[in-house]
Amino acid sequence: MLRAVGQRATSGAHYSRVMSTEPRVAPPATSVARGVARAGDDAAAAAAPTARVVLYSDDSSTREAVRRAVGRRASKDTPMVDWLEVATPDAMLAAVAAGGVDLLVLDGETAKVGGFGLAREIKDSYFDAPPVLLLVARAQDAWIAAWSQADATVPYPLKPMEVADTVAGLLRARTSA
Repeated sequence: MLRAVGQRATSGAHYSRVMSTEPRVAPPATSVARGVARAGDDAAAAAAPTARVVLYSDDSSTREAVRRAVGRRASKDTPMVDWLEVATPDAMLAAVAAGGVDLLVLDGETAKVGGFGLAREIKDSYFDAPPVLLLVARAQDAWIAAWSQADATVPYPLKPMEVADTVAGLLRARTSA
């Protein structure tokens, strides 16, 4: 299975994308902040909880916009985000079936099989389905998001603060339940 791995450049201004069939490689043993390596970062990084977020869209620019809006952590009180980007409905359904997913971010405007139908299918198929955030074309699409049993919606154009706040809220609700 191909995995899109996003790595932040040293300037933090953009992501470089690497397609790989290999599993993700752990980050380096020490992190560098202002040119000084801090001892104990390995243990802190290993002990830090992560939230697995599946991001489904056939548009790579939409996936990048969501990743940039949320970043590595949606808020200070939520876990680090482990992104899994998928562009096909089969890959998204396989990720959910594999388990361990804390949040689904689905693009309602994806061609052929949109996020609305997939959200409904997941909510109907899994008893303990992860929360679903739907990206919708208009705020007026809330009625179809309700039909799809989505937990939250964010309309286009995506506003980074709104996306991050919504993701943070859904992750908080998931971890407190």
